[in-house]
Amino acid sequence: MRISIFGLGYVGAVSLACLARDGHQVIGVDIDQSKLDLIRSGKTPVVEEGMVALVAEVAGSGRVSVTTDVAQAVRDSEISLICVGTPSAANGSQDQGAVLRIAEELGAAMRDKAEPHVFVFRSTLVPGTVEDVLRPIVESHSGKRDGEHFHLCFQPEFLREGSSIRDYDKPPFTVVGCNHAQAVERLRELFGHLPCEFLTTSVRAAEMMKYCCNNFHALKITFANETARLCAALGVDAFEVMDLVCQDTQLNISKAYLRPGFAFGGSCLPKDLRATSYLAKQHDVELPMLGGILQSNRSHVDLAISRVLATGKRKIGFIGLSFKTGTDDLRESPLVLLAEQLIGKGAQLSIYDPEVHLSRLLGANKSFIERHLPHIGDLLCADVEQVIRDADVLIVGLATPAIVDALSTHVRADQWLLDVAGVKGRLSVRGEIEGLCW
Repeated sequence: MRISIFGLGYVGAVSLACLARDGHQVIGVDIDQSKLDLIRSGKTPVVEEGMVALVAEVAGSGRVSVTTDVAQAVRDSEISLICVGTPSAANGSQDQGAVLRIAEELGAAMRDKAEPHVFVFRSTLVPGTVEDVLRPIVESHSGKRDGEHFHLCFQPEFLREGSSIRDYDKPPFTVVGCNHAQAVERLRELFGHLPCEFLTTSVRAAEMMKYCCNNFHALKITFANETARLCAALGVDAFEVMDLVCQDTQLNISKAYLRPGFAFGGSCLPKDLRATSYLAKQHDVELPMLGGILQSNRSHVDLAISRVLATGKRKIGFIGLSFKTGTDDLRESPLVLLAEQLIGKGAQLSIYDPEVHLSRLLGANKSFIERHLPHIGDLLCADVEQVIRDADVLIVGLATPAIVDALSTHVRADQWLLDVAGVKGRLSVRGEIEGLCW
């Protein structure tokens, strides 16, 4: 293929070298003339393992050219990869100056080009940038429309400095955010040979997942380092601990717990987080990330409270009360906290949970519910149909097939449902249903 690459930093320079190595004709574009001179002379503009030999090889192959002329690069290529920088501004926002300027130039370049063109933004961009910001710019400067005369895509990159060539050749996956099948197939031709899954999604989801990946990497590094600080204070080998943690690929290093849902609760996680924070304070160890988890968890409950109160309705039915479907454990249940707070705001509650029987509650479980919902006996109802019938608002905290059937059968058109169990896609109800964050 004939490919133009805009921005010859780490991502752009490595992409240029690897694509040319693989047999494509590549045009490198940058405003920095010194970078262009280096590539033209067979030298790498970035310090990166393997780049010295690779750039020398491709520069002598006749498959690489460089220019500052955007219009020429677009005219002489069929696909453009935009890899310009998006650094932080002084206030922490994303500085999009470079990508906004290049969008104007790309649009102007398309004004006189008859052939269709695929623009692939690889710079990390705030979700919504391609469709809400860049598309209007390209369309206005070209006089043409996305999806007809050109296609705008977003393809996040996963190249780490120091191992960029290896990461290019063996990425974890290829993710393409695109609204048009024709553009997807062109990118599949370009990157489909790589030994990984080729995944397609919406442009916004692709933009967001890049941030999510980087944030998750930062979270894991911080978690390991906070663990190490506490281990050092306690005389424990942090490497040994983390090696053991990573042995669990069923819960720890896995998909487990990585789906949006309601707040966590139960008899383990909240108390152990508190104990960890207290232990750290005893040893003068700062653990700000771990120390903020419970506060973030409470914010999820507060979101549910505000959503319910915003309806202005006071007859509220709870479908589920325990912290997890299939158990009667009410300790630290976010649904109990939600019920407690709504009662304090004057709401009238009725609760159905097939697993919760007051006569069977024992020990700490019984003490917890008596402390937080002392009149729970007056709120519990053994008939789910009655709870549905008497409520204006239903909070769905159970995801069993029986509950899905009952809601689908008995919910009225005038009722509002808040789904905190992730059943929204499985329900067919006459009332209005909203997920907490979905």
